[in-house]
Amino acid sequence: MPAPPGVFPRRSRDAWTEPETQALDDRALPVKGRIATLVKGYPRLSETFIAQEIAGLEARGIEQLIVSLRQPAEGQLHPVHRRIRAEILYLPEYLKDDPQRVRAGRDFAARQPGYAAARQAFEADLARDRTANRYRRFGQACVLARELPDDVGWIHTHYLHTPASVARYVAAILGVGWSFSAHAKDIWTSPDWELREKLASAAFGVTCTKVNLDHLQGLAADPERVELVYHGLDLSEVRPPSPYERQGPFRIVTIGRTVEKKGFSDLVRALGQLKDRDWRLDHVGGGPLTDRLKAQAARAGIGERISWHGSRERQYVFKLLAGADLFVLPSRIARSGDRDGMPNVLMEAQAHRLPVVSTRISAIPELVEDGVTGLLVESRDPAALSAAIARLMDEPALAAALAEAGEARVRAAFSPEPGIDHVAALLRRAAERQAA
Repeated sequence: MPAPPGVFPRRSRDAWTEPETQALDDRALPVKGRIATLVKGYPRLSETFIAQEIAGLEARGIEQLIVSLRQPAEGQLHPVHRRIRAEILYLPEYLKDDPQRVRAGRDFAARQPGYAAARQAFEADLARDRTANRYRRFGQACVLARELPDDVGWIHTHYLHTPASVARYVAAILGVGWSFSAHAKDIWTSPDWELREKLASAAFGVTCTKVNLDHLQGLAADPERVELVYHGLDLSEVRPPSPYERQGPFRIVTIGRTVEKKGFSDLVRALGQLKDRDWRLDHVGGGPLTDRLKAQAARAGIGERISWHGSRERQYVFKLLAGADLFVLPSRIARSGDRDGMPNVLMEAQAHRLPVVSTRISAIPELVEDGVTGLLVESRDPAALSAAIARLMDEPALAAALAEAGEARVRAAFSPEPGIDHVAALLRRAAERQAA
């Protein structure tokens, strides 16, 4: 099978059986053959945790091929993206855009022994979800089956929704194993029947919050296949600012895409109740609701106090956090069921020794203990959110105590290293079993 453009096989599957000739620390023991790491889009500024894991696995001797269902157009990178050496294979985002490639993939897949089982799974899914998206995922799986280099012997996918559909189909076509990392939206917007099918098909999975774990284990025929692994956050670049006497307005920062689950409309309402206070808000993140939020702020008479920065790189964000007095994330459960998991931006804010205000949604209470490492309010309650913000404006000693406790907890309990060690061990064992 010829290598597709931009992808160069490094070794054949025969190399998997070669004995190791050098004793290495187990955490750095290389896997014989690459892992295909399948993601929805790469690189994405909002998914630093995925890039962090890819880089960490590389450092532990696990070579990867990044397979992306789409090619983001952000045009910006975090420093961690520049450290990653893995090659990238982009699948056709829409099948109509590359019919020749899709046709070749389908012809190849149809000749494989596992095609009948894959087709049966696809048709069963299609009967319950007759959408263009479902056809697209099977087409992408056929393309990947043809173009996957010979030295790739395992597929690990981030997210249990569309990327896992592709992984499940291509694993059946080629007769290889697959595993997953589940995060937030992929769990809570997927129907239970589909999660059950994928949980039964995957060799193992990890997820990043206790709330997620309980839900997935409740759907799994074998609950032990799903484990809790906090992805943590690399905070080595974060240096809390030196204490200073604030000059000028009270600076509030919030970060996230302008989508329903982030609850930014609640924040605008909350700040509208504080028009008599001297404050400024910096928002970082792109998204479809930005114009609507700007209009809402203008109607509330606070539009000129809010700066909308759009999507920005990590160092830009860190500068804003270093000059802020408070971080607020008013997360809520969207009408679709989508919700945050454990937001990295909360960890980053706490690592900058900022007090945080957030909501009792999903796994946020696993990170923020109300009254100890931050303040939590009920979601969709602008009055309570406004009161919490005003309290920290008026009680600087409390704000400082929460900030100090939050930084200590996030640095002690949410290092990424143990989680990446565990994922590496799981992938190593899986690849070795596949090779045998």
